[in-house]
Amino acid sequence: MARTRYATDRGLIARMGATMFLLGLVFTAFIVVIILLLARFSNVGSGGIIVIAVLFGVGASFGSYYWSDKIALSTAGARLVSPQEAPELHGMIDRLCALADMPKPRVAIAPTDMPNAFATGRSSKVAVVCVTQGLLRRLEPEELEGVIAHEMSHVAHKDVAVMTIASFLGIVAALLVRFAFYSELFGGGGGRGRGRGGNDQNSLPIMLIVMAVGMVVYAISFLLIRMLSRYRELSADRSGALLTGQPSALASALVKVSGEMARIPTRDLRAAEPLNAFYFAPALAVRRGQMSLAAIFSTHPPLEKRLKELDKISKQLSK
Repeated sequence: MARTRYATDRGLIARMGATMFLLGLVFTAFIVVIILLLARFSNVGSGGIIVIAVLFGVGASFGSYYWSDKIALSTAGARLVSPQEAPELHGMIDRLCALADMPKPRVAIAPTDMPNAFATGRSSKVAVVCVTQGLLRRLEPEELEGVIAHEMSHVAHKDVAVMTIASFLGIVAALLVRFAFYSELFGGGGGRGRGRGGNDQNSLPIMLIVMAVGMVVYAISFLLIRMLSRYRELSADRSGALLTGQPSALASALVKVSGEMARIPTRDLRAAEPLNAFYFAPALAVRRGQMSLAAIFSTHPPLEKRLKELDKISKQLSK
């Protein structure tokens, strides 16, 4: 937790800690299984594939951690703006930084009509807060302030670092499955191991086992990461609402943004999907009566749950 004036939620922190602990257990079990498989079959080709998957996973995580701000801004087509170009937006962020006692992030605007916002960056020194033209056009000042306070909470709590670390296992598992599949598809084990006790005959079984283990690990880590992401959003809602002292304004912004998503063309929503984990609200059309199973795979809590938590904060502040 960064040393800012953003409020903490011990319950949410405990749940996020438990989720990270479970991810650690899955990672440990994953490594143990792989080591046992290699020791059992002593297959050099399989070991090479595992090493390659780990190296690619490390590289992907490293890039995501160090260049998350550049990647996100490029994906959104956003550009940094100066105080002269967006004086009101900069003034609002200056005020929130003073309230939170944290360094000012860079400020960017994305030229899209979809109302949304995101913040990213491995630390407060390189962080960036981005809002869309659609958000600036639709929200009242107090609502916009609530959204920005929510996004700056992600920076204060170092959520980019947390999610990068949490995602590492899933990346490695997914790469391992893919590399194992293509290795067997194109005969990666053919010809190796002949004359060495038939190790080539072990190639297919071990690769199938590695693929199965990788798929299970990826599925578990995917669900845990999505759970962690939803906790992060609830924590940012709470922190932002308490910082501004206006949970109702943040709730109003949530309702507006979520409702407007249904009016955005599906093509534009699909183009924005890569940034869903960063966005204030997911770029998805709102559909009544969706199966509750969809909530398990979502990066954000359901709107109703977020509004309920903000209502609790309003009642706490009114006492």
